[in-house]
Amino acid sequence: MKNIILIGMPGSGKSTAGVILARRLGYGFMDTDSVICQKERKTLQKIIDENGLDFFLKLECEIGRTVVCDRVVIATGGSMVLSEEAMLHLKQLGTVVFIDVPLSVLRNRLGNYKDRGIAMKDGVGLEELFLERKPLYERFSDLTVSYIENDSLEETVDEIVNSLNDM
Repeated sequence: MKNIILIGMPGSGKSTAGVILARRLGYGFMDTDSVICQKERKTLQKIIDENGLDFFLKLECEIGRTVVCDRVVIATGGSMVLSEEAMLHLKQLGTVVFIDVPLSVLRNRLGNYKDRGIAMKDGVGLEELFLERKPLYERFSDLTVSYIENDSLEETVDEIVNSLNDM
């Protein structure tokens, strides 16, 4: 197995599941949002507030299209999927797994998401974002793991591992 790339909406559990999955497989772990924050020395929200959404999306694309690694679980930012160039590069690096979580669950998990550094245009709500991105997640994924109510993160990771083994 090469790399595993986790995609999905903000709040879908990509980063948390990614850490557990990497540990279980003996892989490294990379969170592209963390890479961006370290590069800019600012929070995601501060980058968006100070430099604008377009700047942030270009930065995210740059990270996604230039990453080089082996045996790493990569948790992408929720908006990485907006960059076809980045996603096509990531698909070449490994298996892309879409963690599909229903909008109602995302709403509960995110609460007040306005200061969370989510790449969204002014006036756009979570539902619009969800409807815009879900087809892109589906398009770029090699497999989908759907949220099951009351499953623990470990159970979600089990499902990812089992699905990867079935490929």
